[in-house]
Amino acid sequence: MSQARDFPGAAHLVLADGVVHLDPEPAVFEAMLEGWARQQRTRFLKWDATIKPRLSLVRRFAEFADQYPWQWQPAEVEAFFDHLRVKNPTFTVSAGRNYQNQLRLFCEYITDTRYGWPDTCRARFGQVPVQILHEWNTVTHVSEYEGQPGRRPLTYDEIQALFDAADGRVDEIRSRRRKGALAAMRDSALLKTFYAYGLRRREACGLDMADLRRNPKAPDYGRHGALFVRWGKSANGSPPRRRTVFTVPEMDWVVGVLEHYLAEVRPRFEPGKHPALWVTERRGRLSRRSANEAFETARQAAGLPPELDLHCLRHSNITHLVEFDYPERFVQDQSGHLYASTTAIYTGVSDEYRNRLLQRKLTERNTELWEDGF
Repeated sequence: MSQARDFPGAAHLVLADGVVHLDPEPAVFEAMLEGWARQQRTRFLKWDATIKPRLSLVRRFAEFADQYPWQWQPAEVEAFFDHLRVKNPTFTVSAGRNYQNQLRLFCEYITDTRYGWPDTCRARFGQVPVQILHEWNTVTHVSEYEGQPGRRPLTYDEIQALFDAADGRVDEIRSRRRKGALAAMRDSALLKTFYAYGLRRREACGLDMADLRRNPKAPDYGRHGALFVRWGKSANGSPPRRRTVFTVPEMDWVVGVLEHYLAEVRPRFEPGKHPALWVTERRGRLSRRSANEAFETARQAAGLPPELDLHCLRHSNITHLVEFDYPERFVQDQSGHLYASTTAIYTGVSDEYRNRLLQRKLTERNTELWEDGF
C-alpha cells in the first residue's frame, strides 16, 4: 500500500479518521471535491472563474452517470459527451475540449497515489478510481482557432456604421425627449475606446481615471497618449497582467472622443470621487454586461450580423494595426499577448491589404530586376 503524503487535498486531510459515515459513498465523494478544491486553492487558482465551474462539472457528470468516481469507466464519459452534443447542437469543439480537460484533471487528482484516494477507495469500497479520458475519447487539437466562424474582425465600413449607429442613438433619444441620452453618449465613447485600444471587456471596464497616461513622444495627445491596463488576462494562478497601450496616429481621433467624454459627459453622472473612467447613472462602475449591451444595441441599429460581438472590436484593432504595417512585436505588446501565435489567430487582414502588400512586393521585385539590367 502506498503512503499518502501531506499534500493539500490529500484524503487523510479531508476525511476524519475514525469517523463511520452512515452513507459513506457521498461522504467520500464530497471529500474528494473538497480535497481537489483545496489543491487548486493552493495553486492560487480563482474560485469563481476556475475552481467553482470545475466542481460543478464533476457533480454534473456524476449525476449523469449515477455513479461515484471510483466506479467511473470510459463508457460513462463517452455517453455524457454524446448526450451534450445531442441536447445542444451548437455545443462547440472548444467547449467540449474544456469540459474534457476539467474531467481529466479531476481523474488525475483522484488517481494520484500521493493524495491517497486509490488506497482510501480500495479499503472502503473495493474499487479504485481510474483515468477515463484518453486519446481515443477526447477532442484532437488540429486547428489553432476553434471559435465560431462568424466571429471576425469588422471591416472599416462596418466600424463606421457601428459608430454612426451609436452616435445616432443619442440624437434619437433626444428627439423623443426620453431619458438615456447621457448613457448613450457614454456608450458611444466606450465602443470607440474599445476599438481604438483593442481592449478586452474587463480591461476597459476596469479602467480608472488614473490610468490615462501621457506619452512624451506624442505630447499633442495630452493625457490620452496611452492607457495603463491593470486588468489584463491572467494565467492560471497569477494576478492580472499589466501593460501600457499607446494611442496610435491612425486612431488618434479617440483623443477628441475621450476629451469630450471627460469634459461634457462624465461630470453629468456626478461620480464624485469614484475612480472609474466609465461610470453609471447610479454613480458606480460600468459592468461588463452593460458594455456588451451597448455593443449589441449599436450592432442591431447598424444592421450588422448578430454573430459579431464586443470582442470582435479587439479582433478589428489587431487586424487593422497589422494593415497599418506596424511591426509584429508592437502589435503583440499592444494586445497583451504572450505569444505572437495568439496575435496571429486574432488577425484577419482584408483582401485589399493583401493586394496592396502584393503590389508593393511586385514593385520592389521589378525595381530590383531593372537595377540588375534585366
